[in-house]
Amino acid sequence: MSNLRKLLVSILSRLEKVPFLPKWIIFGVDLFIIFVSFTLSYLICFHLIKAPFVLTPYVVKMLLCLAVSGFFFYVFKTYYGVIRFSGFRDALRVFFSLFCANIVLFLFNNLINANFEHYIMPDVGFFINFIVAFTAIFFGRMTIRLLFDYAKINDSKRHKDIPVLIYGVSPSSVDLVRLLNHSEASKYKPVGFISPESNIANKRIINMPVYYIEDVFRNEKIKSQFNAIVINPKEIERKEKRLLSEECIKYKKELLSTPPLEDLGNEQWKFKNLKKVKIEDLLQRIPIEIDINSIGKNLEGKTLLITGAAGSIGHEIVRQVSKFKVGLLLVCDIAESPLHEVSMELNDKYPHIKYKPLIANVRDYDLMKQLFEKYRPDLIYHAAAYKHVPLMEDHPSEAVLTNVLGTKNLADLAVEYNVEAFVMISTDKAVNPGNVMGASKRIAEIYVQSLFKKLKEEKGDNATRFITTRFGNVLASNGSVIPRFEQQISEGGPVTVTHPDIIRYFMTIPEACRLVLEAGNFGKGGEVFVFDMGDSVKIKYLAEEMIRLSGFEPYKDINIVFTGLRPGEKLYEELLYDKETVKPTHNAKIKIGSVREYDYEKVVTSLAELLEAAKGYQSQEVVKRMKAIVPEFISLNSKYSEYDTNEKG
Repeated sequence: MSNLRKLLVSILSRLEKVPFLPKWIIFGVDLFIIFVSFTLSYLICFHLIKAPFVLTPYVVKMLLCLAVSGFFFYVFKTYYGVIRFSGFRDALRVFFSLFCANIVLFLFNNLINANFEHYIMPDVGFFINFIVAFTAIFFGRMTIRLLFDYAKINDSKRHKDIPVLIYGVSPSSVDLVRLLNHSEASKYKPVGFISPESNIANKRIINMPVYYIEDVFRNEKIKSQFNAIVINPKEIERKEKRLLSEECIKYKKELLSTPPLEDLGNEQWKFKNLKKVKIEDLLQRIPIEIDINSIGKNLEGKTLLITGAAGSIGHEIVRQVSKFKVGLLLVCDIAESPLHEVSMELNDKYPHIKYKPLIANVRDYDLMKQLFEKYRPDLIYHAAAYKHVPLMEDHPSEAVLTNVLGTKNLADLAVEYNVEAFVMISTDKAVNPGNVMGASKRIAEIYVQSLFKKLKEEKGDNATRFITTRFGNVLASNGSVIPRFEQQISEGGPVTVTHPDIIRYFMTIPEACRLVLEAGNFGKGGEVFVFDMGDSVKIKYLAEEMIRLSGFEPYKDINIVFTGLRPGEKLYEELLYDKETVKPTHNAKIKIGSVREYDYEKVVTSLAELLEAAKGYQSQEVVKRMKAIVPEFISLNSKYSEYDTNEKG
C-alpha cells in the first residue's frame, strides 16, 4: 500500500510539470461527456417506453443536444479554468450551463411534440441527462483536483519547514493556505487558522484546526505548533494588528504579511515568500470602498494634468489613474530625477498609457500657460506644494510663492482653458493653522473657493469644478517620520521624537489617493472634502513599535530621545472636522467641511499684496499679511508669535 501511494505521488508530481490542457481539449472532453450522458439517457427512456431504437433520429437529436450544450459551455466559459485548480465557482458554471441547456432542450421537445406529435425523448430524459452529465463533469474535475492536491501537499512537505498559522477564516484565508501548499518555493507550512470570534474556534476548515485568538498565546500546546502568524493587513483592523504584533514580539514569533491575493494574478501557484510585517502594515486600515467603475468611466479618453507628479501623493495618483483608459497623462514636476523615475515606471508597468513628462514650475505662469495651450487638459490634480512645517517657517516667501501663487496660476489657467475639474490636494494643517505652511494652504483653499463662487454666479453649471481635499499625514511619504525612524534604527539610534505626547493621524498613500479620485469624481464644485483618518497614533508608540519590529528593545538596545517641539508644530493635531461642521456624502469616509465663504474681489486684492511681499522676500510682512487673510492663524512655538500679540493688543 505504501509503495502504491509513493507511485501515485510520483506519477502526479511528474504530471504537475506537464503544461495545462488547452481550452479546446477541455471543451471537447466536456462535449464527449454530453455525448455519453445523452446516449445513456436516450436508451434508458426508450427502453422504459419500449420504443424501437432508430439510428437516424438519434443522430439528429444527439447533434442538437451537442450544439445547445456547446453553446452554453461557451456562454458560461466552463472550459476556461485550470482543471487541477477547479473550485466552487467552476462547479457553478458547469451547473448553470447544463441547467440552461436542458431547459432549452425540454422546451424545444415540448414545442415539437405539441405541433408535430413527435418528441426528442420523454421529459424525464432531460432530468436524467442533466444529473448524469453534471455528476460526470463535476466529479471528474474534483477527482483530478484532489489527486493533484494530495500529491502536491505530500511532495511539498519535504521542503516546508516553517509552520504558520493563518489569521482569519475568510475565503481569501483559505485561498492563501492552498497557495502556500501549492508553491514549490514556499518554505511555509500552514498548520491552522486563527479566528477573532470564539464561536468558530475548535472547528476545522479544509481539515485544519481553527484556534480562538486568545488561546493561541495562552495555550502552550498551540503555541508550540507554530513559528509565525500570517496576516493580510488589508483585512484586519489596526487594534487587532497591534495586539498580534505585541504578542508575537513577546513570545518571539514572527508576524508575516502577504500581498493581496488578487495582486498575484494568474501565477498564484508560483507564490514564493511572505514578508515581515512593517509599521505601515500595522497602521493600515481595512480598504475604503470607492466607485472604481464610475471613476474609470469619467476619466476615459481624457487628458489629465497631475502636478507634483514625482512626489508621494502625485506619484500614487499617477499609478492609480494609469489603471484606467485615459487619453493622455501629463506628469508635471520640477524635480528632474524623481520625474524620470515616474517615467520609467510608466514605461515598465503601464505601457498602454500615453503620457508626457513635463519639467515645469507651477510658479511660472508663462510656462504653464504654454503647456495648457498645447495639451488642453480636461482635469487637473494639483499635488505640487511645499509641505515641511519647520522649513516653511524659515522660508515663508517660498511657501507663499509655491503653495499660493502656484495654485492661483493653475486655477486661473483652468478657467481660461475650460478645464472640467480642478482637484486641489490640501492638508489638515490648514485647519486653524499654527504655522506658515498650513496657513499658505488655507489661503490657496480660500482662493479656489472664492473663484468657484464667482464662476458659479456667472456661468452656472458650465463653471470649472474646483474641489479641495484635506487629509493628514500619509505613511512612508517622502520626508515623513517613518523613513526617518527607519534610517535612525539602521544606524543604531537614537530615534528622535519631538515630544512624548505628540499624536498624529495616519493614512496610507494609496488610500488617500483613492479618496482624492473619489472626491474629484462626485464633487460638484466649491466643496472642501475632509477624509476620515481613523484613530490617532502616538509618535512615541510608533517609534517603539518600529524598534521592536526591527528585532531590538526600545530604550535598551536603541534609545528614544525627545528633542522638543519644532517651530510651528502642534502637540495634538486637530481633527479634520467635528460633527457640527460637516455634511455626509455617499462615502462614509468622506465628509464635506463647512467653511467661511469669501468675496473673490477682496481675496484678489489681499493676494496681490501678499504676493508682492513674497516676491520681495519680506518674511515678516508676508506673515503679517497671511494672518490678516486667515485670522485663525496663530503661530505656535514660532518667532512669528509676536505678531499675534501685536494684533490682539
